[in-house]
Amino acid sequence: MNRYESTTGENRSRVSLSAFSMGNDIVVAIYNENAHLGAMALAEYDHKEQRVSCSVLTRLGHKDDVIAQKAAYLISKHTHKPCCVIAGIHLDNISRKELEQILENSRRLVDEFISQI
Repeated sequence: MNRYESTTGENRSRVSLSAFSMGNDIVVAIYNENAHLGAMALAEYDHKEQRVSCSVLTRLGHKDDVIAQKAAYLISKHTHKPCCVIAGIHLDNISRKELEQILENSRRLVDEFISQI
């Protein structure tokens, strides 16, 4: 994989995913127009135990860990490779509907990415 880019959603719920290989590892960013470092998740597939282990770092006051952890886990589980996901999605005065749409758009992007690699 060289580089991968995809965007889905409209208006305030628009989310993008960018990815590239770093050696045998995968680095992914999930973000919106207010991109930032909100959370980072590092997942690794344990070939012996056939399971994924995931660690998360989250910036104070941020909730991007929900997206980062799920994405890193799923990508590592599918590829059997280490995966680092950096998530940074911010919306002022976000509504519940917008939050749900952002989570759905993020899931859609990750699923699409997994199907392409």
